[in-house]
Amino acid sequence: MSEFPSSQPSTTDPQRESYLPFPPVVVGIAGCSGSGKTTLAAALARTLGGVHFSLDNYYRDLAHLPITERAQQNFDDPALIESPLLAAHVAALAAGHVIHRPLYDFSTYTRVPSQTEAVHPGPFLLVESLFALCYPELLPLYQLRIYIDTPDELCFERRLKRDIEQRGRTPESVRRQYDATVRPAGIAFIRPSAVHADLLLDGTGALDWKIERVLSEMRTRGLLLGAA
Repeated sequence: MSEFPSSQPSTTDPQRESYLPFPPVVVGIAGCSGSGKTTLAAALARTLGGVHFSLDNYYRDLAHLPITERAQQNFDDPALIESPLLAAHVAALAAGHVIHRPLYDFSTYTRVPSQTEAVHPGPFLLVESLFALCYPELLPLYQLRIYIDTPDELCFERRLKRDIEQRGRTPESVRRQYDATVRPAGIAFIRPSAVHADLLLDGTGALDWKIERVLSEMRTRGLLLGAA
């Protein structure tokens, strides 16, 4: 029988793992738009009792530009993320500190003035984004780096479904954006970042399989205690 750390009671819930003591375990999860990275990160956060940390709040404030120019920016380019602030916040969470991250208004492409959101550290921090493996200053903060490799055709099908059902987009507008910025950015920035991954996952596989594959890798690396 496996031992649990004294600071964390054992659990009979088969969906949960016992935790290593602080500092938190930091996992980076990247992949192209529609790869399934958000779904995986959210599921892992639920399973581990961790924090799902998306990078969307760290887009640069474009208030200095006219609204027409803001809308023309390429939000699939990692240069649009304020990476120094992002890295400082992830480092603080990795050290067990609370951070106050900015709030971003995607309707105006600006940060909400004078407002932030408190994020408390958990035993696991799941850092998820298109760009999670793009920034050199983030890479040393991860104990495990994951890239989800999903064919472009499936990525587009998932994005098309999401944007129509959740964002009221037309199929034509989704296709135009995908061809103009999403796929080129994936080729230029996102897919090359897979070289930094410790674990490559097949994005066409079932979610349960992907979760178990990640947990198995974490056990192998000593990042989890509990049933092997």
